[in-house]
Amino acid sequence: MTVTRGAYDQSVGGVEPAGIDRKGGQVEDAVAVALRQWRQVLPDADLDAIAVIGRLNRCAALLQQATDAPLGRAGVNRAEYDLLCALLRVGGELTPGRLARETFASGAAVTKRVRRLEQMGLVSRRVDERDRRVAHLSLTERGREFVLELVPEQLAYENALLAGLAPGRERELAGLLGELLLMLEGRLGGLIG
Repeated sequence: MTVTRGAYDQSVGGVEPAGIDRKGGQVEDAVAVALRQWRQVLPDADLDAIAVIGRLNRCAALLQQATDAPLGRAGVNRAEYDLLCALLRVGGELTPGRLARETFASGAAVTKRVRRLEQMGLVSRRVDERDRRVAHLSLTERGREFVLELVPEQLAYENALLAGLAPGRERELAGLLGELLLMLEGRLGGLIG
């Protein structure tokens, strides 16, 4: 696979991706470059985990930067957007603990995000009548409209980010990542959050 000048011009932010020979040479991602270097230092080491986890981490970092663009224009970050989406998709009122589980966040992080979203008029809090220590969170009407307007824009943007994958590859990748996630949740699920 070679990279043409046009592909370089379409790179994120005009920054040339790591490992690309602009003279039409072989494409090499940043992790492939690191793996090649590690193989020189540790020729007998099993580096397959770096090939997977390194790429997942690099993709996550790049996607986090990229997917924050529409959200930033809307005035929320990814974590706040995830919280709003959880309130919409689950429906009704959620406790902060349930919201933490739905968004893979700590209770303290949820509290901070909810406070900001309340100030923006997107989330409301109702104190439980039987136990005043318990709060019930829900979207305000303004919050519901905000999310319903933002989700299609965000989905279109994320679909555009993945548009370079060959037909069928997105579903194949989603399936493989699903297998990995189930395995990791089984092994690490109790350790996270």
